[in-house]
Amino acid sequence: MIIRCRTRSVVVALAVAALTVAGSVSVTTRTTAQAAAGVLAAAAVEDEGADCAVSGLPDLASLPTNAKLPDPFRKLNGQTITSTSDWRCRRAEIRELAEKFVYGDKPAKPATVTGTVSNSNISVNVSHNGRSSSFSARVELPSGTGPFPAVVVVGGFGADTATIKATGAAVISYDPLAVGREGTPRNNKQGAFYSIYGSSSSTGLLAAWGWGVSRIIDVIAQSGNGILKADAMGVTGCSRYGKGAFAIGVFDQRIALTMPIESGSAGVPIFRGIPGEGAQSLSSAYGEQPWLGDAFGSFTGSPNRLPVDTHEMVAMVAPRGLFIMDNPHIANLGPRSASVAALGGAEVYRALGAGDNITYWSDVQDGSHCANRPEWRGPLQNNIRKFLLKTGNEPGVIRISSKALGRLADWRDWPTPVLSGGPTTPPPTTPPPTTPPPTTPPPTTPPPSGGGCAATVSINQWAGGFVATVRVTAGSAPVNGWTTTMTLPSGTGITSVWGASRSGDTGTVRFTNVAYNGSIAPGQSTEFGYQGTGTAGSLTPTCSAG
Repeated sequence: MIIRCRTRSVVVALAVAALTVAGSVSVTTRTTAQAAAGVLAAAAVEDEGADCAVSGLPDLASLPTNAKLPDPFRKLNGQTITSTSDWRCRRAEIRELAEKFVYGDKPAKPATVTGTVSNSNISVNVSHNGRSSSFSARVELPSGTGPFPAVVVVGGFGADTATIKATGAAVISYDPLAVGREGTPRNNKQGAFYSIYGSSSSTGLLAAWGWGVSRIIDVIAQSGNGILKADAMGVTGCSRYGKGAFAIGVFDQRIALTMPIESGSAGVPIFRGIPGEGAQSLSSAYGEQPWLGDAFGSFTGSPNRLPVDTHEMVAMVAPRGLFIMDNPHIANLGPRSASVAALGGAEVYRALGAGDNITYWSDVQDGSHCANRPEWRGPLQNNIRKFLLKTGNEPGVIRISSKALGRLADWRDWPTPVLSGGPTTPPPTTPPPTTPPPTTPPPTTPPPSGGGCAATVSINQWAGGFVATVRVTAGSAPVNGWTTTMTLPSGTGITSVWGASRSGDTGTVRFTNVAYNGSIAPGQSTEFGYQGTGTAGSLTPTCSAG
């Protein structure tokens, strides 16, 4: 067992009232105690529960099948925690389960970590057990005088960096592939992490990427916080890098604000819900890249045997700031399962008295993947001010689109206890009725005038890469199977695809439906997408049915 040392004793006490609004749930209350004490959410160390003695971890062969989400309050010995102080070591148990069965081990700080911080760059040098590696990250400072809080942007796209900097936080552009490279087999993983711990390490890329950000925070802390503040760090990223941002925030308690965007399978959505939602399958996510640890391969077809699920990873972030951004328009991303994860984790936030510190927002109009959405701009600013600048105190809001509204009641058979040291009354089990806010229906793609199908594409381009979201719409007759064809510009290539099968990676590529999205009712649509390298330019897809 890895021993991790850290200390912390403060848990913020808040009261929460939940409100359900026609496809949304809102967390809207705060206490005078919080206003007086300020927001004390991030820890001073990477892992507060390092000194907790964790025993009784189950073996793979002994795991029972349970379609319900595991009880986050129930310890491995079968007892339910009774106080907020019990959460520290209960969290340590969840961490050990998550590492053993989902992510692989995320090692503690190596023997030697050195580096430099400048106005434009962070360098990291690591040595451990006779091995060494190094990597760097780019820094963009906001206007004003430092030291500044900072948000690590994983992968360099999908995040609203303009708003982050305008609100007063620096942006650290982190290339996770330098630490854990995609496109490698599980028995020959590459990157700075695997240079230290071995190419055959069973640790997946997401935990490796998290290890890299933890070393960046080490360097910032050792630099004396003259330019950036190690105690005011956030992390964000979209799509595969949203998976990474989530894991980074889960495993390093020095991250004050975690902001995954449209993370999809292997990110926020509960594993148990993915098969029934039509999201990217667990076997596909496990096989596409070694994101998850090697041990997770035993659960791709049987997630109900997992002794842990992502609502408990959400809970591991508590009481720190968490802002989950999701897309209800692309079923492949598992937004309904993500909302269940957020609602389940929010029960722990509430029990700890920190229900004000979590925001989940999928009530957005734009359907394209990894777009900057105006609905998120205000909550983004509020969260940065509250958790990084410590100048705000806006309450968290859980706002779930009616297009992808999950029901926690369908997934749990455990109560939320009233913990000593937390709120004096339990959270309401039935939210009070409210008048739904006015909404504008999302834009739709006009169906083709006759039979067959039509396809449209939207592009999210960044330097050196892009994401394409393709909408396939049936005409006046139902479609049972479809093929979309498009020609990629010279110099571009496809690195991954979701919601479709493809014939190649360059030139003229044919995309065909997968099992769950081949049948489209008249006038209705489905979507698939892919990530590519290079500049997409203008793409013109064609569609044929049958």
